[in-house]
Amino acid sequence: MRKKLGIPRIIKIQKVNGLTIQCMFNNGQSRILDFDGIFKQWKIGESDVEYPLLSPEEFKKVELRNFTLSWPNIPVTLLSEDGSEVRHPYELSPDELYMLSEPAEASDSQKFGSLIRTARIKAGLTQEQLAQRSGTSRFYISRLENNRTDVELSTFRKIVEAGLDKHFKLIIE
Repeated sequence: MRKKLGIPRIIKIQKVNGLTIQCMFNNGQSRILDFDGIFKQWKIGESDVEYPLLSPEEFKKVELRNFTLSWPNIPVTLLSEDGSEVRHPYELSPDELYMLSEPAEASDSQKFGSLIRTARIKAGLTQEQLAQRSGTSRFYISRLENNRTDVELSTFRKIVEAGLDKHFKLIIE
C-alpha cells in the first residue's frame, strides 16, 4: 500500500485564466481554484490586502513559491523577531488552497479504472477471471474499475499484459 502524502503542496501552476488558476498538487491531482468565488465568499473589500487581486492584470502575476501561490506584486508587511518590519509577497496556505479547490478532471486512477473495465468487457472476461490472470483479487479489480483505489504502474502493467493479454505502452507527450 502506498503512503499518502499528508500535506498538500502545489508543484505546478498549469493555467491562469481571469481569476481562475489550475494547479497540480503533489498528490498528482490537477485542481481548479476559482478566486472570483473565493473572494466573494471571503467578502473582500477595498481595505483588504487581497483587494488588488480582483484585477485580472494583478492576479495573473501569480508565481509558484515555497509550494504555494505567491503574488510578489502584493506586498505584506510582517514584524520580525526583533520587531523590524519585513516585506513578503502575499501567499496563501497550500492546505487551504487544496480545500478551496475542485478537481479539474478525472484523476488518472479513474481513467485507468475505466480503461480496464472497457478492455475487460471487450475481452469477454469477468472480474474474477481478470484477477486470476493478473495475480490480483476480484475485490481489487472491482475497486479499480469503480475508482475506489489508486493503481501502481507495475500492477497496472500486470493487469494489462498478463490479465488482458495486451501490450502496455506509456507515452509522455
